[in-house]
Parts: sequence; structure tokens; C-alpha cells
Amino acid sequence: MLAAKGFAAQSAGAPLGPFSFERRDAGPNDVVLDISHCGVCHTDIHFVNDDFGMSRYPMVPGHEIVGSVAAVGKGVQKLKVGDRAGVGCLVDTCRGCGECKAGQEQFCENGFVLTYSGLEKDGKTVTQGGYSSKIVVDERFVLKVSSKQLAEQQAPLLCAGITTYSPLRRFKVGAGQKVAVVGLGGLGHMGVKFAAAMGAEVTVLSTSASKKADALRLGAHDFVLTTDETQVKRAGNQFHFILDTLSAAHDYNTYVGMLKSHGVLALVGLPPKPIEVPAMGLVFGEKTITGSLIGGLRETQEMLDYCAEKNIAADVEVIPVQQIDAAYKRMLKGDVKYRFVIDNASLQ
Repeated sequence: MLAAKGFAAQSAGAPLGPFSFERRDAGPNDVVLDISHCGVCHTDIHFVNDDFGMSRYPMVPGHEIVGSVAAVGKGVQKLKVGDRAGVGCLVDTCRGCGECKAGQEQFCENGFVLTYSGLEKDGKTVTQGGYSSKIVVDERFVLKVSSKQLAEQQAPLLCAGITTYSPLRRFKVGAGQKVAVVGLGGLGHMGVKFAAAMGAEVTVLSTSASKKADALRLGAHDFVLTTDETQVKRAGNQFHFILDTLSAAHDYNTYVGMLKSHGVLALVGLPPKPIEVPAMGLVFGEKTITGSLIGGLRETQEMLDYCAEKNIAADVEVIPVQQIDAAYKRMLKGDVKYRFVIDNASLQ
């Protein structure tokens, strides 16, 4: 077994603190990753607080993981010691169902294994995440990460990056299209960067007038303040595609009204309340509301390669792990531009 250091919550809503634990020894197909950085996702807060009713404690959160390969099993082929690599939201699936075979592991028909607060396929071992010094993962679930960019800016790509990239790619967003991004946070700022890089004309839709300058800096061509009725009216029937990144309850009808005929509203946030949209708003115009969940392994690697090629990375604020509880409080207030990332050297 491999000794590891981490920061863990011992119970629901508890502050995080130092936690020593053991990782399994590397098997023939495993990669041992010395974690250099881990992004802080809003989902981490939900799991620490047991908002989904599926948390296991003690819990080491973190699923936006980047680090250096420290060791590999004898059967590992795609990675070698010293390579930079990453781990996202999943560390295993059944690998044999139709979804897994199609490269859509996030929809595994027999249940996926979450990077933390999940159960390994042995049904006993609880997974622990990236707020830790190292992790051991089957090579199939480890992604190659370019060494040409800063590791701290790459970590959020493993969740925020693929979450926004996947629906944009699925609906073939590109030149000649008008795209809007709802919300300019950890997810939204990546959505703006991707949509702009793909050649679309990008508008940010936000309730915060103060975010206009950043929206334009990140690549947006326009900004609509959604608390201003005049601006909202101007945006009516304008967009081919809208990426909604909000996790707070909000009125979807506003954004349905901004879609052109045959337009798509893609949801990647998880608001607590059910969606209420009159059928008429969808039927007249043949509009679509869809959801999207991260992305499969093949698409995640494609996204990482695309980011390296286009020099796309997250805007981050790097913190020592000892500041994680304060970071959570700031996240809930929207006080971060645009993703906290833990410097895992602070665990030493």
C-alpha cells in the first residue's frame, strides 16, 4: 500500500482537515500520479455537505487532477514515468456496456466509479480524490496532458473544460453561428473561450454588469445584462445555441425566448428546482432543451489536445489546501475568477 496525505471532511458539512490514508499498490494496468494541482469544483461543496444524499466519509474531494506520473504497472502502454497526466470525474466503469464501448463512459449502464466518494468495483473500497498527494488509477482513466501549459491552469479542464466543450462539439458550434453563454463563472468562462475559439459569435448573458469587461476579455463579442428588459428584448430570437451553466434556480423561459427557430438550450448546471417551460415556447420554433454530462474519455482527451493546440486554459486563483474552507465560502458568493486550484505541495 502507498501512504498518502490529504485534506478530508469527516462528516457532512464539517470543515476539511489533514487526513492520512493509503492508496493501493499499482497493479499491472495502473498509473501512480503524484498530484501537483487539483481544481476546486462546486460539486465538491455539494458532496462535502451531502446535498445529493450519496456522500461517504471521511471524504477527500477533488476531481480536476493534474500531476506527474511516478510509477506505472508493467501493462501500461500510453504513459511513462515523468509524463504529465490528469484524472477527471471517473476512475472506472464496467467497460463492457454499449455506452462504454461507444466512448460514453459517463453513461455507463452498469454504474461508473466516481473519483471520490464512490465505491471501487470490489464494492468495498471508497475512492478518495485529488485534495491529496497521490492517486492510483487504471491507465484507461488517466489522460495525457501537455507540458506546454501551466499545470494549475490545466487542472480545471478535467471537469469545467470537458463539461462545456462536449455540448459545443456535439451541436457542431462554429463559424456563422451566434452562441450565448449564461453565467460567467468556472464553467461559463471556459464556455466563452471554447465557443470563441470554434469561430462562433459569442454573447455572455449575466445578471452582473460588472462582468462585462471580463466577458469581452475572455473572447465574447457582446454582453447582455439579463436584469435589463431592454437588453433582453434586443436578444430575442438571436441565438442558434445557448450554453446554460447556472446551478442556481432561474427562469429558463427567458433563454428559450432568445433562441432562433431550431435553436438549442444546453444545460450543464444542476439547479435545485425542476424546470418549468411552457410547451408552446418549444413547439413554436421547434426549439430544444437538452442536458450534457461531462464527456467520455476519448472526448476528454480530444479536449485536452485542443486546448494545447489553441492555448486554451482556465483563469485560476491558486491556493494552499489549508485555505479550502475559505475558498468554499468565496465560491458560494461568486468571489473567484474563475476557478480555485489547490497547490498540492502545500500538503507536505
